[in-house]
Amino acid sequence: MEFIAATNNAHKLKEMRRILEKMGHRVLSQREAGLDLDPDETGSTFSENACIKAKAICDASGKPTIADDSGLCVDALNGAPGVYSARYCGRHGDDGENNRKLMREMKDVEQERRGAKFVSAICIWMPDQRHAVFEGECRGKIGFEEKGENGFGYDPLFIPEEIGIPGTVDTVHNELCRTYAQLTADEKDAISHRGRALRLMEKQLPEFLNDAGLLATVTGPAHL
Repeated sequence: MEFIAATNNAHKLKEMRRILEKMGHRVLSQREAGLDLDPDETGSTFSENACIKAKAICDASGKPTIADDSGLCVDALNGAPGVYSARYCGRHGDDGENNRKLMREMKDVEQERRGAKFVSAICIWMPDQRHAVFEGECRGKIGFEEKGENGFGYDPLFIPEEIGIPGTVDTVHNELCRTYAQLTADEKDAISHRGRALRLMEKQLPEFLNDAGLLATVTGPAHL
């Protein structure tokens, strides 16, 4: 199936394309679709923001659209930065400043209270206005320093509980406490919030396409 990815984030597009193309789908960027839109993310949840973006791009293009809204939820910060993850420092998309602010907020938090999760909401929006949202999450903790050169956003600070086994979707315990940014693409995709949401979407896609009245939010198990 061919989707337009409703994102102007090159890193997010790369991950979505990498995962979806392995499933046999074709993913077009907004630029490739001839669109220059950046919808305001005014929702209070990841699902709401994913729907806002998917609907706007689908309505403008007339083609099936997929959107991701995702972020980091830290236990000791009562779920912050949450939906404000991309603009935690006050500016949108400044990964360095976002990470530095998070480290400042967490500097006095002991190891046992550094739990966190990444959450992804994936929305599919069709030209006939059918849509569905699929959610995935990855549990872990916040490190005391940035580590790793891969990934983007908060990846250098987030230590997942598990890592993927390359070439499979199986997982093992993250014994070496490697961050998202220290993982290979295969190791991350198998356990990432975005990978899990997209695999749930793929599992439910036939039913979605065959059900003319479907309007749903589906939350998958964290280990999917």
